[in-house]
Amino acid sequence: MISVATVAWLGLAIGICFGVIGNRSNFCTMGAISDLVNMGSWGRMRQWFLAIVVAIVGVAALQGGGMMDTESTLYTGKRFMYGPYIVGGFLFGVGMTLASGCGAKTLIRIGGGNMKAAFVFMVVAIAAYMTLKGLYAVPRLDLLNPLSVDLSTRQDVPSMLAGALGTSPTTIFNIIALILAACAAIWLLRNRDELGMTLFAGIGIGLCVVAGWFVTAYLGYVAEDPDTLQEAYLGTTGNRPESLSFMAPYAYFMELLMLWTDSSRIVTFGIAVTMGVVLGSFLYALFSKTFRFETFHDTGDVLRHVIGGNLMGFGGVVGLGCTIGQGISGVSTLALGSMMTTLALIAGSAATLKIQLWWMMRRA
Repeated sequence: MISVATVAWLGLAIGICFGVIGNRSNFCTMGAISDLVNMGSWGRMRQWFLAIVVAIVGVAALQGGGMMDTESTLYTGKRFMYGPYIVGGFLFGVGMTLASGCGAKTLIRIGGGNMKAAFVFMVVAIAAYMTLKGLYAVPRLDLLNPLSVDLSTRQDVPSMLAGALGTSPTTIFNIIALILAACAAIWLLRNRDELGMTLFAGIGIGLCVVAGWFVTAYLGYVAEDPDTLQEAYLGTTGNRPESLSFMAPYAYFMELLMLWTDSSRIVTFGIAVTMGVVLGSFLYALFSKTFRFETFHDTGDVLRHVIGGNLMGFGGVVGLGCTIGQGISGVSTLALGSMMTTLALIAGSAATLKIQLWWMMRRA
């Protein structure tokens, strides 16, 4: 049987790959939205879309091979939390724009020597922990979580369509995966600008997400844990399959550092991935000689990042994920809530970018 430590080491390896790819390609979902809104450029947006498609196709393959079932994941439950999805996603989108990058990009920038990103990491981690268990949890539990409905079926698109179409969710999942793969191929072939980098980033990031599912859903799965005599997904936070996500792991990484001597605390898959992204980005920065320290320009810059970090931590936990956690890992399960959260965070980021542009022009 695979051990918890092995799951963590594999998570670290996946994180290192993600960090190298992200630094080399400048992969950034906030940057993709910014490029599109401010310059009309689809380059990095194609990277993100390709990563999503690769992850969906990978999940279809894992399910087809009996190595994963999306029903066990966080994203596909019957409770459709429309309030948290919309509010959390939108606030996260606003926050990542103010803080100069999403959760993944923050880690990549830390590895490159950016001290602003290190500061944002601490702010996000504290805010995320407060949203999970502290003061910020009050509006999450009392105001937002009640804005939910219980569905008659799971909220992933294949399950919702299965009854009407008279076929299995797995078949519908495979059909959707094939259609999206064909659409991605056509889009990329018709827009060949920087095709090599798009393929490198999109396929690489997508495969990192697939690898995360493979490790936690298949390698880390035990039908009967000797300690609990129940099925378990070793090394995961919620005892369920998980892939790359960076909000709750931020919080639990900070908790681990503060309670290091507590023997009940372990390095989970999510924490290991988080550390791996920083390490991978750092190694690439050293190899490419791009490592350099960067810090804040003025007090206003600090304030923007403090506000942005708080919104990211709160919104990411409320919306059950970030641009990677919901935007790729969640969407790879074809969960409707993940799609809603992703659209909400795009809207939040785009609105903030427009306001920032208006303010700059007004001051000019």
